[in-house]
Amino acid sequence: MSTTTASGVSAEAAAPAPASAATALGILRQPKTVLFGAGQRRQLPYIVRAIAKHLLVTTDARMATTPEFLDIISAVEAAGVQVSIYAEAEPDLPREDVVAVVERFGHTEVDAILGIGGGSCMDLAKVVSIVLANGGDVRDYYGEFLVPGPGVPVVTVPTTGGTGAEVTCISVVFDRDRGMKVGVASPFLEAHTAVIDPELTVSCPPGLTAATGADALSHLVEAFTGRVKNPSPDDLDTKLYAGKNRLTDVFARQGLELLNTSLEAVVADPSDLAARSDTMLAAYCAGMSINTAGTAGAHAVQGAIGNLTHTPHGFGISALLPSIMRFNLPERVAEFAEIGRILGVADPASPLEEQAHAGILRIEALLEALGAPLDLKTLGLSPDDFGFVADQALLATRLTANNPRELTRDDVLAILEHAYAGDRSWWTV
Repeated sequence: MSTTTASGVSAEAAAPAPASAATALGILRQPKTVLFGAGQRRQLPYIVRAIAKHLLVTTDARMATTPEFLDIISAVEAAGVQVSIYAEAEPDLPREDVVAVVERFGHTEVDAILGIGGGSCMDLAKVVSIVLANGGDVRDYYGEFLVPGPGVPVVTVPTTGGTGAEVTCISVVFDRDRGMKVGVASPFLEAHTAVIDPELTVSCPPGLTAATGADALSHLVEAFTGRVKNPSPDDLDTKLYAGKNRLTDVFARQGLELLNTSLEAVVADPSDLAARSDTMLAAYCAGMSINTAGTAGAHAVQGAIGNLTHTPHGFGISALLPSIMRFNLPERVAEFAEIGRILGVADPASPLEEQAHAGILRIEALLEALGAPLDLKTLGLSPDDFGFVADQALLATRLTANNPRELTRDDVLAILEHAYAGDRSWWTV
């Protein structure tokens, strides 16, 4: 059996398992090397020199002009490595970016790719890696386990604290012709090395800090409260998401504990390097969690909302999370109660439901502290589009299969109605 793992037994049709069933199984998927710490970007010339003579760098226009980026490129070149740069990466990774990079550099001898920036810059590096090595179009690899072989080695360097793309083996591509985001999910997308340097986030704009921080928080919540799948050996060898398990829970707990203090500290002082470091470490923990547990309902619903409103992914997730948490609460009282205890707001002696409520309220308080929206009306979504959003959400079966409570079209519509109204009462669908 392959050492790479994925999701469970025809989980789309299976009933959600109780979370207590997660106690036996532990599965992780991760880069060969992860280097974390302030200033660790200075190790990049040594890392790259060992695997490449010609390095392709994918980044965005803003990052490409920063002193930190220019210093990295100069140091890599000084190590004797030829460098080519694609600095036109756009948010939400449009397929056109992948096509443009492959057309521009596909005829050259690229030995490795460095993706530096936000999630789209790193996702671009990962999908270009497998297209350059395996040929075809990125569309050939939409879905799970459809990449036939390894790609060009990828080094990921995040400059925001949230997406976790530096350690995940999935890239999300916006296909304009299809009008939706599609995942390329394969263990072959796993980075060779991830270099996580919190100093690179100090200049991150407040809005981006808020959106990515909300995304990281949602990853931890959805991974920790997600569906338990108890996958068979065949499932582990053919599907990406194995579901919530003992090892993903270790990372989720650590990430939640870190964000409980770091998010508010970053908002209070964006130059606080200790807070930036804790946020980056939490985002890494979140990436490690979702790499096998997967994201769930909030991410399934957000895709169409982002396309319609042209709002940041993290803000769409933030606006949905209060309603999604309340919808899932009946199936995950114990987990939300533990979140309450991890975040220091739940009395262990009080009833579990009270502890769970306290955990959910604290998550929402952290989102508010970031300045992230907590209702869909703020994003400009029209109620006339609710039906379309619900239909699109149910197409994201890779994500809905991870939700601890089954999602029907009526359920998604009810969630959208509550999220639009900003209704944070304890409701039942």
